[in-house]
Amino acid sequence: MSDRSWFFASQGKQQGPYPEARLREFIANRTVTADTLVWTEGMADWQKAGDIPGLLSDAGGPPAVPRPGDPLGSAGGHGGGRLSIEFGIWVFTWRSLVLFIGLLLLIPVPWVIVMYCRWIVTCTRVPQRPNLDFTGRAVDLMWFYAAVILFIAAAWSQSQALNLAVNVVQLVLYWLLIKWFIANLGSNGQPLRLRFSGSFWSFLGWSLLAILSVITIIGWAWVYVAQIRWMCRHIEGTRRDVVFTATGLEFLWRAFVTALPCLLIVPIPWMYRWFTRWLVSQIVLVERTARANA
Repeated sequence: MSDRSWFFASQGKQQGPYPEARLREFIANRTVTADTLVWTEGMADWQKAGDIPGLLSDAGGPPAVPRPGDPLGSAGGHGGGRLSIEFGIWVFTWRSLVLFIGLLLLIPVPWVIVMYCRWIVTCTRVPQRPNLDFTGRAVDLMWFYAAVILFIAAAWSQSQALNLAVNVVQLVLYWLLIKWFIANLGSNGQPLRLRFSGSFWSFLGWSLLAILSVITIIGWAWVYVAQIRWMCRHIEGTRRDVVFTATGLEFLWRAFVTALPCLLIVPIPWMYRWFTRWLVSQIVLVERTARANA
């Protein structure tokens, strides 16, 4: 049976064919469960994986040996590992243009934001979490749309008090967008039930510190890294800790290398992809038991 190719059903769609070794990986990470319908050559019809003798019971065993440099627990199960992202230049370009035009036209704002979030999430790869997706809806962002109208009204106002209020509201919106984005991450069409627990006042403090750090010329890079680490620490609902491993110096020189060619406009998509690949790869999932014993 080990030489056969297997198919399985997911969200009403046929997946495969996959060699049995690959199928057992799906079983190990729970993409395929006892209730998942599977089929292989020689079977009269689709059957539940749990009804096939030996298929699930033999799926266990020790995880693969970690590669040098991998975080402890990254080889399998619910262990850790680095995130990654991959997207095409032209796909990024046209989607970014659609997002930009949608923001300018105002009315499509909720729809273009959801479109962009869904695309960028599906480009991201998370260890032991296949088929990452985004479940947010445009209707959930109507509050954001109303705030955009407020910003436009404030832009025509000469009132300093109103402008200050708008700046505070803008930070509240960024904080709410982070909470909304994290809460709508899913896998295989099912919500992951994650949440961002960072308080608004902490977010406000980090944002003000980031603004003030600009006067140091280079110190802002260390502040941004510290703020990202704070945000990662407050992602809850997962059995793994989310850790940002980059240093301020790494962030600084990569930011400058990215920004300089972007002055020529044309290299923007390539430099954005280069920087984003590195930034996402600095997010590591670490098994909590591994960190506790470290």
